[in-house]
Amino acid sequence: MKDPIRSSRARSNGRTAISRAAETFATGFITASGWLALFVLAAIAAFLVFNSVKALREVGLVRILTGTDWYPTSNPGKFGSLPLIAGSILVTGVALVTSVPIGLAAAVYLSEFGGRRLKEMAKAVIEFMAAIPSVVYGLVGVALVVPGVKQAFDLDSGLTALSGGIVLGIMALPTIVSISEDALRAVPSSLRHASLALGNTRWQTTYKVTIPAASSGIFAAVMLGVGRAIGETMAVLMLTGNAAVMPKGVLESVRTMTGTIAAEMGEVVQGGTHYSVLFVVGLVLFTVAFSINLGADIVLDKQRKRWGA
Repeated sequence: MKDPIRSSRARSNGRTAISRAAETFATGFITASGWLALFVLAAIAAFLVFNSVKALREVGLVRILTGTDWYPTSNPGKFGSLPLIAGSILVTGVALVTSVPIGLAAAVYLSEFGGRRLKEMAKAVIEFMAAIPSVVYGLVGVALVVPGVKQAFDLDSGLTALSGGIVLGIMALPTIVSISEDALRAVPSSLRHASLALGNTRWQTTYKVTIPAASSGIFAAVMLGVGRAIGETMAVLMLTGNAAVMPKGVLESVRTMTGTIAAEMGEVVQGGTHYSVLFVVGLVLFTVAFSINLGADIVLDKQRKRWGA
């Protein structure tokens, strides 16, 4: 007859060994995944640099970044990408002006004033907005925003930086709302209670205490929104008119860096100067996006450590 106590110990020892093995496997898998992500990131950077070498030698980085003429098919080709950089900055600026006030107001309402059911519904809608393909936003922009801008400003064409920026702003809203709301919720309730105890109203507590305390997280949300907007391709390709000239205002057609790569990469001779210049443009975009995301991550990390989240 089996000893029930020894059988129980054996089962316990067996479960412990299995649990330890599973924990070791999970730890190793997570560690390997982290290193794999770093390797992929480094490989992408190395790939961009490798393919940019030809253009950097033949044209030069300064001429590419400061030149105002983008005529890659002329003889000799002109590869001044400043109009593309200016177009990207202009469209992103319009997107920020559109999305930051609305996104911050929505985050404050959801965090400080909205009811539980409303928060759940809003969270679902925001997550759905983030999952919508950019080409769908582009179609909506072509159908609604472009004619609206054309009519409102009496233009010959509504394909302008303003149209692209408005749609990009809508696309950046989920990022800004979600991260700002998380930053506001991370502020300790004791700060709110102390403010209310001093006689402040909920609104006064929000703009005097909660928003300043969450400012670093809100800043990170805006930074990530910038990264979302400046890296978008399809919507700006459909809405900005794609004129590679120096823009004088938001009511003119522009071409962005992402739109240029998408529009021309399929037409160039592989290994040629034009092909390599497009990789330089991609390298600039990669550097900007990496810097923005790194800065936002550092700020968010400080926010978490500040409140012990």
